[in-house]
Amino acid sequence: MTQAQKKENMAAIIRVLEGVYPEAPCALEWGGEPWKLLIMGRLSAQCTDARVNLVCRELFSAYPTPQAIAEAPVEELEEYIRPCGLYHVKSQNTKDACKLLLEEYGGVLPDTMEELLRFPGVGRKVANLLLGDIFGKGGVVTDTHCIRICGRLGMYPETQKTPIKVERILEKLIPRDQQSAFCHRMVQFGRDTCTARAPRCSECPLASLCAHALRAEKKRTR
Repeated sequence: MTQAQKKENMAAIIRVLEGVYPEAPCALEWGGEPWKLLIMGRLSAQCTDARVNLVCRELFSAYPTPQAIAEAPVEELEEYIRPCGLYHVKSQNTKDACKLLLEEYGGVLPDTMEELLRFPGVGRKVANLLLGDIFGKGGVVTDTHCIRICGRLGMYPETQKTPIKVERILEKLIPRDQQSAFCHRMVQFGRDTCTARAPRCSECPLASLCAHALRAEKKRTR
Protein backbone atom coordinates (compact mmCIF):
# COMPACT_ATOMS: atom_id res chain seq x y z
CA MET A 1 0.00 0.00 0.00
CA THR A 2 1.05 3.55 -0.64
CA GLN A 3 1.17 6.04 2.23
CA ALA A 4 -2.08 7.59 1.01
CA GLN A 5 -3.75 4.17 0.89
CA LYS A 6 -2.53 3.39 4.39
CA LYS A 7 -3.99 6.65 5.71
CA GLU A 8 -7.30 5.93 4.01
CA ASN A 9 -7.32 2.37 5.37
CA MET A 10 -6.44 3.54 8.86
CA ALA A 11 -9.28 6.08 8.80
CA ALA A 12 -11.69 3.25 7.97
CA ILE A 13 -10.20 1.06 10.72
CA ILE A 14 -10.64 3.87 13.25
CA ARG A 15 -14.30 4.28 12.28
CA VAL A 16 -14.99 0.57 12.69
CA LEU A 17 -13.27 0.39 16.07
CA GLU A 18 -15.19 3.44 17.27
CA GLY A 19 -18.38 1.55 16.47
CA VAL A 20 -17.23 -1.61 18.25
CA TYR A 21 -15.81 0.23 21.26
CA PRO A 22 -17.66 3.54 21.69
CA GLU A 23 -15.81 4.12 24.93
CA ALA A 24 -12.01 4.01 24.97
CA PRO A 25 -10.92 4.04 28.61
CA CYS A 26 -7.39 3.44 29.79
CA ALA A 27 -7.08 -0.11 31.14
CA LEU A 28 -5.09 1.22 34.10
CA GLU A 29 -7.38 2.46 36.87
CA TRP A 30 -5.59 5.65 37.83
CA GLY A 31 -8.60 7.54 39.12
CA GLY A 32 -7.74 10.86 37.54
CA GLU A 33 -4.58 11.43 39.60
CA PRO A 34 -1.61 11.95 37.26
CA TRP A 35 1.07 10.72 39.67
CA LYS A 36 -0.76 7.39 39.93
CA LEU A 37 -0.74 6.85 36.16
CA LEU A 38 2.98 7.69 36.16
CA ILE A 39 3.61 4.85 38.60
CA MET A 40 1.15 2.42 37.05
CA GLY A 41 2.61 2.96 33.60
CA ARG A 42 6.04 2.01 34.93
CA LEU A 43 4.73 -1.06 36.76
CA SER A 44 2.91 -2.28 33.63
CA ALA A 45 6.17 -3.22 31.89
CA GLN A 46 6.10 -7.00 31.35
CA CYS A 47 2.99 -7.20 33.52
CA THR A 48 -0.73 -7.26 32.80
CA ASP A 49 -2.88 -4.20 33.39
CA ALA A 50 -5.21 -6.29 35.54
CA ARG A 51 -2.39 -7.24 37.89
CA VAL A 52 -1.12 -3.65 38.06
CA ASN A 53 -4.61 -2.50 39.03
CA LEU A 54 -4.78 -5.06 41.84
CA VAL A 55 -1.29 -4.25 43.11
CA CYS A 56 -1.88 -0.51 43.03
CA ARG A 57 -5.10 -0.66 44.98
CA GLU A 58 -3.09 -1.95 47.91
CA LEU A 59 -0.03 0.19 47.19
CA PHE A 60 -1.98 3.45 47.01
CA SER A 61 -4.03 2.51 50.06
CA ALA A 62 -0.84 2.10 52.07
CA TYR A 63 0.93 5.09 50.48
CA PRO A 64 -1.78 7.55 49.34
CA THR A 65 0.51 10.39 48.21
CA PRO A 66 3.74 10.79 46.23
CA GLN A 67 5.40 12.02 49.44
CA ALA A 68 4.41 8.84 51.27
CA ILE A 69 6.02 6.74 48.54
CA ALA A 70 9.11 8.95 48.36
CA GLU A 71 9.65 8.57 52.10
CA ALA A 72 8.92 4.82 52.26
CA PRO A 73 11.80 2.33 52.60
CA VAL A 74 12.26 0.67 49.23
CA GLU A 75 12.08 -2.73 50.96
CA GLU A 76 8.52 -1.95 52.02
CA LEU A 77 7.53 -0.90 48.52
CA GLU A 78 8.96 -4.16 47.18
CA GLU A 79 6.49 -6.17 49.23
CA TYR A 80 3.61 -4.51 47.40
CA ILE A 81 5.20 -4.34 43.95
CA ARG A 82 6.62 -7.88 43.93
CA PRO A 83 3.65 -9.41 41.99
CA CYS A 84 4.39 -7.08 39.05
CA GLY A 85 7.78 -8.70 38.44
CA LEU A 86 11.15 -6.97 38.23
CA TYR A 87 10.17 -5.63 41.62
CA HIS A 88 13.61 -4.52 42.81
CA VAL A 89 14.12 -2.05 39.97
CA LYS A 90 10.43 -1.11 39.71
CA SER A 91 10.27 -0.31 43.43
CA GLN A 92 13.38 1.86 43.27
CA ASN A 93 12.07 3.58 40.14
CA THR A 94 8.75 4.26 41.88
CA LYS A 95 10.41 5.81 44.89
CA ASP A 96 12.83 7.86 42.80
CA ALA A 97 10.08 9.04 40.44
CA CYS A 98 8.05 10.37 43.35
CA LYS A 99 11.10 12.14 44.75
CA LEU A 100 11.77 13.77 41.38
CA LEU A 101 8.12 14.75 41.03
CA LEU A 102 8.15 16.46 44.42
CA GLU A 103 11.62 17.99 44.43
CA GLU A 104 11.78 19.35 40.88
CA TYR A 105 8.15 19.73 39.83
CA GLY A 106 6.36 20.55 43.07
CA GLY A 107 4.19 17.46 42.73
CA VAL A 108 2.81 18.55 39.34
CA LEU A 109 3.55 16.17 36.48
CA PRO A 110 5.21 17.95 33.51
CA ASP A 111 3.55 17.84 30.12
CA THR A 112 6.42 17.44 27.67
CA MET A 113 8.06 14.31 26.29
CA GLU A 114 11.52 15.58 27.21
CA GLU A 115 10.64 16.13 30.86
CA LEU A 116 8.65 12.92 31.25
CA LEU A 117 11.60 10.91 29.96
CA ARG A 118 13.58 12.16 32.96
CA PHE A 119 11.49 10.01 35.29
CA PRO A 120 13.11 6.67 36.19
CA GLY A 121 11.72 3.81 34.16
CA VAL A 122 9.69 6.04 31.83
CA GLY A 123 10.27 5.47 28.14
CA ARG A 124 8.43 6.84 25.15
CA LYS A 125 5.54 4.37 25.47
CA VAL A 126 4.67 5.47 29.01
CA ALA A 127 5.37 9.12 28.21
CA ASN A 128 2.92 8.99 25.30
CA LEU A 129 0.35 7.36 27.57
CA LEU A 130 0.74 10.22 30.04
CA LEU A 131 0.68 12.91 27.36
CA GLY A 132 -2.48 11.48 25.84
CA ASP A 133 -4.54 10.51 28.86
CA ILE A 134 -3.59 13.32 31.22
CA PHE A 135 -2.89 16.25 28.93
CA GLY A 136 -4.90 15.39 25.82
CA LYS A 137 -1.86 15.86 23.61
CA GLY A 138 -2.08 12.54 21.81
CA GLY A 139 0.74 10.08 21.39
CA VAL A 140 1.04 6.54 20.03
CA VAL A 141 1.38 4.03 22.86
CA THR A 142 3.32 1.18 21.26
CA ASP A 143 2.39 -1.69 23.53
CA THR A 144 2.40 -5.30 22.34
CA HIS A 145 -1.22 -5.16 21.14
CA CYS A 146 -0.68 -2.04 19.05
CA ILE A 147 2.56 -3.32 17.51
CA ARG A 148 1.13 -6.76 16.70
CA ILE A 149 -2.23 -5.65 15.33
CA CYS A 150 -1.05 -2.75 13.20
CA GLY A 151 1.53 -5.05 11.63
CA ARG A 152 -1.20 -7.53 10.77
CA LEU A 153 -3.35 -4.74 9.38
CA GLY A 154 -0.55 -3.96 6.90
CA MET A 155 0.74 -0.66 8.22
CA TYR A 156 4.27 -2.15 8.24
CA PRO A 157 5.78 -5.67 7.96
CA GLU A 158 4.56 -8.03 10.68
CA THR A 159 8.20 -8.69 11.54
CA GLN A 160 8.60 -5.05 12.63
CA LYS A 161 8.67 -5.09 16.44
CA THR A 162 10.75 -1.98 17.23
CA PRO A 163 8.52 0.38 19.27
CA ILE A 164 10.14 3.63 18.14
CA LYS A 165 9.88 2.65 14.45
CA VAL A 166 6.25 1.66 14.91
CA GLU A 167 5.54 4.94 16.71
CA ARG A 168 7.08 6.96 13.88
CA ILE A 169 5.04 5.10 11.28
CA LEU A 170 1.70 5.29 13.09
CA GLU A 171 1.96 8.93 14.15
CA LYS A 172 1.89 9.82 10.43
CA LEU A 173 -1.21 7.69 9.83
CA ILE A 174 -3.40 8.55 12.83
CA PRO A 175 -4.54 12.11 13.58
CA ARG A 176 -3.02 13.28 16.86
CA ASP A 177 -6.38 13.88 18.51
CA GLN A 178 -7.35 10.25 17.84
CA GLN A 179 -4.11 8.53 18.83
CA SER A 180 -4.81 7.90 22.51
CA ALA A 181 -8.29 6.50 21.96
CA PHE A 182 -7.05 4.37 19.07
CA CYS A 183 -4.35 2.77 21.24
CA HIS A 184 -6.82 2.04 24.04
CA ARG A 185 -9.12 0.39 21.52
CA MET A 186 -6.18 -1.66 20.25
CA VAL A 187 -5.77 -3.11 23.74
CA GLN A 188 -9.44 -4.09 23.92
CA PHE A 189 -9.44 -5.44 20.37
CA GLY A 190 -6.23 -7.39 20.97
CA ARG A 191 -7.77 -9.12 23.97
CA ASP A 192 -11.14 -9.80 22.36
CA THR A 193 -10.36 -10.69 18.75
CA CYS A 194 -6.85 -10.18 17.39
CA THR A 195 -5.05 -12.21 20.02
CA ALA A 196 -1.35 -13.00 19.87
CA ARG A 197 -1.70 -16.77 19.48
CA ALA A 198 -4.83 -17.15 17.39
CA PRO A 199 -6.45 -14.12 15.72
CA ARG A 200 -10.14 -14.78 15.11
CA CYS A 201 -10.15 -13.53 11.53
CA SER A 202 -13.43 -15.27 10.62
CA GLU A 203 -15.36 -13.10 13.08
CA CYS A 204 -13.22 -9.95 12.91
CA PRO A 205 -14.93 -6.63 12.06
CA LEU A 206 -11.68 -5.47 10.45
CA ALA A 207 -11.15 -8.53 8.25
CA SER A 208 -11.94 -6.71 5.00
CA LEU A 209 -9.39 -4.02 5.91
CA CYS A 210 -6.66 -6.33 7.18
CA ALA A 211 -3.72 -7.55 5.09
CA HIS A 212 -3.19 -10.58 7.35
CA ALA A 213 -6.83 -11.68 7.15
CA LEU A 214 -7.00 -11.15 3.40
CA ARG A 215 -3.87 -13.28 2.89
CA ALA A 216 -5.31 -16.01 5.12
CA GLU A 217 -8.59 -15.98 3.19
CA LYS A 218 -6.76 -16.20 -0.13
CA LYS A 219 -4.81 -19.24 1.06
CA ARG A 220 -7.99 -20.88 2.35
CA THR A 221 -9.85 -20.52 -0.95
CA ARG A 222 -7.05 -21.77 -3.21
